[in-house]
Amino acid sequence: MAAKPAAAAARATVYGYPRQGQNRELKKAIEGYWKGRVTADALRATAADLRRSNWQQLADAGIHEVPTGDFSYYDHVLDTSVMVGAVPARHRAAVEADALDGYFAMARGTQDVAPLEMTKWFDTNYHYLVPELGPDTVFTADSTKQVAELKESLALGLTARPVLVGPVTYLLLAKPAPGVATDFDPLTLLDRLLPVYAEILADLRAAGAEWVQLDEPALVQDRTPAELNAAARTYRDLGALTDRSKLLVASYFDRLGDALQVLASAPVDGLALDFTERAAANLDDLAGVGGLPGKRLVAGVVNGRNIWINDYQKSLATLATLLGLADRVDVAASCSLLHVPLDATAERDIDPQIRRWLAFARQKTTEAVTLARGLAGGTDAISSELAANRADLASRTDSVVTRDPAVRTRTAAITDADGRRSQPYAERTAQHAHLGLPLLPTTTIGSFPQTDELRVARADLRAGRIDTAGYEERIKDEIREVLSFQEKTGIDVLVHGEPERNDMVQYFAEQLTGYVATQHGWVQSYGTRYVRPPILAGDISRPEPMTVRWTTYAQEQTTKPVKGMLTGPVTMLAWSFVRDDQPLGDTARQVALALRDEVNDLEAAGTSVIQVDEPALRETLPLRAADHAAYLDWATESFRLSTSGVRPDTQIHTHMCYAEFGDIVQAIDDLDADVISLEAARSHMQVAGELAEHGYPREAGPGVWDIHSPRVPSAEEAAALLRKGLEAIPAERLWVNPDCGLKTRGWTETRASLENLVAAAREVRAGLTTDND
Repeated sequence: MAAKPAAAAARATVYGYPRQGQNRELKKAIEGYWKGRVTADALRATAADLRRSNWQQLADAGIHEVPTGDFSYYDHVLDTSVMVGAVPARHRAAVEADALDGYFAMARGTQDVAPLEMTKWFDTNYHYLVPELGPDTVFTADSTKQVAELKESLALGLTARPVLVGPVTYLLLAKPAPGVATDFDPLTLLDRLLPVYAEILADLRAAGAEWVQLDEPALVQDRTPAELNAAARTYRDLGALTDRSKLLVASYFDRLGDALQVLASAPVDGLALDFTERAAANLDDLAGVGGLPGKRLVAGVVNGRNIWINDYQKSLATLATLLGLADRVDVAASCSLLHVPLDATAERDIDPQIRRWLAFARQKTTEAVTLARGLAGGTDAISSELAANRADLASRTDSVVTRDPAVRTRTAAITDADGRRSQPYAERTAQHAHLGLPLLPTTTIGSFPQTDELRVARADLRAGRIDTAGYEERIKDEIREVLSFQEKTGIDVLVHGEPERNDMVQYFAEQLTGYVATQHGWVQSYGTRYVRPPILAGDISRPEPMTVRWTTYAQEQTTKPVKGMLTGPVTMLAWSFVRDDQPLGDTARQVALALRDEVNDLEAAGTSVIQVDEPALRETLPLRAADHAAYLDWATESFRLSTSGVRPDTQIHTHMCYAEFGDIVQAIDDLDADVISLEAARSHMQVAGELAEHGYPREAGPGVWDIHSPRVPSAEEAAALLRKGLEAIPAERLWVNPDCGLKTRGWTETRASLENLVAAAREVRAGLTTDND
């Protein structure tokens, strides 16, 4: 491809960067602040150092225009709520008393005040804090954070572009505040919000911003004519401002569809679009609307959500096609690099053959810079990079790592009967009697607090200070302690607490063929919660049992049922970096067969209750309705394939959290699990009503304790939520449990909260018994 005049100015940029630092310095500083070991000034200094380091890394890599404003102590949507003054009334006193403590109170709550609701950012595993709005909401501009971070970057001599959540997406992500009518539409507040954005844009212009990016990912979803009209009006009004920087409107995660014409015709200065495989239709759509004459196009051709190296030749072909469609074409990752780990070169333990296929955030910035050079200077300018890229891609295609004939033969032999229980749910009602369960049975979701002693034991094992036998004795002690507490508290179905596990996906990935685990591949899930998604590099199988030993040991310690705990096939995919060389459904079936072997072995070892968690079922739902059916078909099939080989008296549980469940109630039904536990505390039992409206016929445990907050709910509070759940779900089908696993909580709050949970169940149960008498 020869260089073209229109490509001569091509440059590279990104929309955002991992926040945590190489060694998760931000997490450690924030948690130290919460515990009183780090001062506010020290926390701010750590954050400033990380921002400078990130910008310098980007600039050194050749990124021309670094993003600012994407850095956050907790969540960028929460930052937006602060920026526009949308602080809930219950948090205002805390924010006014101390802005930093008030900010964290909105995110985590306090003992006296509940936090904002938290849910998934589109179809990623990142969680954002949901804005709470109502007809009385008054917006006020506070550009302090955005202006300060812009000035920090400019002081370093960098070219910077502030990145803000766009006003339309902000309102579309919001919910009615508590006490506001549920049919209130936050988008009706647009006329109040736009002047605030105008004021913030003016502040950024005054601070030196040449460009400002407004992210509108909500526009890649199915949108009504009224919502598209709101987008048109937003960018007509903001584009008409005289005191503003140039506006770059960005979308990502899917095609824009009808919204593309709206944005292309708006008086803004540029668009940033996703051109990766999932949004490839943007290319033809852009040509269909006549391109972007006179405007800048930022082309997201480097996948910001997965970790495989870019195909340079394919990306250059896309970029060449785009050259005639805009005044200027720049190269970028498809979305913020927040969704990938920081640096693949840190993974010294990964097979070098596999490591050459990987690109984390630092490598992706290099890819964007290389492609920009190739676009501007032609292929001769990057000939050596092209040759190395071709060799790396070929090595993956030809590798024996990626294909296992035995796995493929077994997967091809799956029949419809393999995905069905031997009896329909209506004939499996003897499970309660078989397990000896009371009305409103209590349980937990699976994990218990990971204590300092456990972490020390793991470190001692890695360092050789204790041997495997000594470590396993520590695990046994922990299991006995967790079981003893649950029995004394009066919980009905116990768990062993998972002390041997590092993460609900990684633990299994490390025991399955085809997966690769990282040592430093941390990715933010929410707040200070970071996970290390494993990498699906090849075909999946289970060489030997993964959980049977510890589950059986736990069951031997008690006469109460102990749940076997597994992570479901969809979540194993969603919380991993999946392979991009075969359909997701094929990979899901491979994982499902491996889990089916584990479920059957657990049952054979005497486990009567088996939970297969699928918290990512809703998260992975495609953003466009037209794609839902195909996804849900293979997603629900893979769950049933995992669980359908058991006897009718074995009770199958599943669990989901922090998502909009109303969109997938039929799919939840199609899983054919006997019991589902769901997040419900922050959303005030919303899901219970959604299940009832659907006519969900099985058992459910909508959570009565929000475990992502340090608050200890009182027994009265838990009982009130439980009674609200009973308005939608009959008592004989209602379970009592927390929202999610307890791994991130401390033992003090766990003990108190579970004691209150059991007390609430007993109180409500006694009332039901009295009423029946």
